[in-house]
Amino acid sequence: MNDRPKSITVICWILIVMAAISLITSTLSMNNPIAREIMEKSPLPINIQYAFMFVGLAVMLISGVVMLKGQNWGRWLYVGWSLFGFVIGITTSPMKVAMIPGLVIFLILVFFLFRPIANKYFKKAEAG
Repeated sequence: MNDRPKSITVICWILIVMAAISLITSTLSMNNPIAREIMEKSPLPINIQYAFMFVGLAVMLISGVVMLKGQNWGRWLYVGWSLFGFVIGITTSPMKVAMIPGLVIFLILVFFLFRPIANKYFKKAEAG
């Protein structure tokens, strides 16, 4: 779409690229004893943590792709899953302070995802 705001394009590509990079690095770190030691400090079993992680990466990828196509549900999927992940993380993470940068980035992305120009883009795509 020619009328897609640049901010939406940038956000979508950031989500897509970060999902791909995170998939690679997360997969490689699965056998890292330091990462495993940190994960063991959480009350969530490690296999559940991995499930959340890989579902989250899929959500990032899907959200980025469908938002590029103007699908409004993509931004709601991203926001909903991110909020859910933050709540789970803040209640179970042994390193709560480490979540602050991610929260700040999330809030910045939400600001751009719900600006009037973005709302107009998603409404126009839904109507068309």
